[in-house]
Amino acid sequence: MSETDIDPDTGAPAEDDWAAAMAEQAAATGMTTSAAEAAAAAGILAAGSGTANDIEMIMDIPVQLTVELGRTRIPIKNILQLAQGSVIELDALAGEPMDVLVNGCLIAQGEVVVVNEKFGIRLTDIVTPSERMRRMSR
Repeated sequence: MSETDIDPDTGAPAEDDWAAAMAEQAAATGMTTSAAEAAAAAGILAAGSGTANDIEMIMDIPVQLTVELGRTRIPIKNILQLAQGSVIELDALAGEPMDVLVNGCLIAQGEVVVVNEKFGIRLTDIVTPSERMRRMSR
């Protein structure tokens, strides 16, 4: 573990700060956070006794996670005029939920959180498996 992974105030690993923030949120909202619930929310679990072993086979497969703040379209001439400190206006409003995409597919929406000067996202809405299938068939 490097120095950047240690909280300078507490001397504890930085992951502990995120775990504490998540536990605090779960306590405040009455949520429980277990791997089984998270997998069920993502639509991964299916009925059957052999399913747990099947899921273990895919747990280490890396996927591309993207948090999208917003989008905009601007002409190339405006892109060429950008400099350090330039501001680009996005189509999303401040306080609006951000999209969370896995391999380009919308799976959730959330809001920005900051823990020990690091940005994260608190999920506020999970897209149901049936809704994901409906969106993919468009």
